[in-house]
Amino acid sequence: MATRMRRQEMGGIFRWGHILMLSAWGMVIACASVGFLYIGYLLDEQFGTAPSFMLGLFFLAIVTTVGRLYQEAWQKRKEV
Repeated sequence: MATRMRRQEMGGIFRWGHILMLSAWGMVIACASVGFLYIGYLLDEQFGTAPSFMLGLFFLAIVTTVGRLYQEAWQKRKEV
């Protein structure tokens, strides 16, 4: 009975860890997107190239962070 209860407790902690990991990745995606968007805006202002750098860096941030999230999720899936 005691070991069964411990397994249930550990399962709950395990699930909360995954939820926290996903929320942290959400924050990373948001911060990287805004940061790269701002850097692209500054580059566009300096070089006079309307939305080229801004959109390019924005999509680069999205693709790289989502790709890294996918890679980490795939690795966690193999561990379980």
